Amino acid sequence: MDFVFTPPAIPAVPISGCETLFPVHRIYCVGRNYSDHVKEMGGDPKKEPPVFFSKPASAIVTDNQNIPYPQATNDLHHEVELVIALSSGGKNILLESAEDCVFGYAVGIDFTRRDLQAIAKSNGRPWDVAKGFDDSAPISAIKPVSECSLNASTEISLEVNGAVRQQATLGEMIWSIPEIICALSKFYELKAGDLIYTGTPAGVAAVGAGDSLQASLQGVAELKFELS
Repeated sequence: MDFVFTPPAIPAVPISGCETLFPVHRIYCVGRNYSDHVKEMGGDPKKEPPVFFSKPASAIVTDNQNIPYPQATNDLHHEVELVIALSSGGKNILLESAEDCVFGYAVGIDFTRRDLQAIAKSNGRPWDVAKGFDDSAPISAIKPVSECSLNASTEISLEVNGAVRQQATLGEMIWSIPEIICALSKFYELKAGDLIYTGTPAGVAAVGAGDSLQASLQGVAELKFELS
């Protein structure tokens, strides 16, 4: 098949201990999935259902590459998140079979242009320019599910310039991994290659050029880079 120009490369994420890559189909994100973060953003964790949004697959940044400070913002916020990588999918996935779709896990950061998000919220507009911009989804290598074990006490954290900014356990998530997959599949047909950023704990804050960020998912993955 001929194209009018050369198609862009398929976005892909390294797999721990493996030379093959995980090709990315879509990036889905969950908003407000930790009680403390919901509260710091002014919401009520007991009343609000999962909030879903997306980023383009091209937003991923891999291999601990440094990231340029994005354009059009003066208030860039970090949001450390557990990332689910899917090897299969479907529509209306049953809760009891949801984890069968999981290939592995990673740690990532959902960067947010908070000033643009605030403007969008106040005007009832979509969040696209606040969430789906270039280099907004850095991610670690993916660790296959057969090689890692997550539980309620697994810690997720983020340090900025060596100081802890965010720290929580996965047990603090409002919606569990199976519940997220099940709920999301009611809106989209999930497919192999999908990544799901599962929400961030409390402690989100601004970062600037020259800051060093280090994210960690205990026993699974680490991510370290600088903003330039």
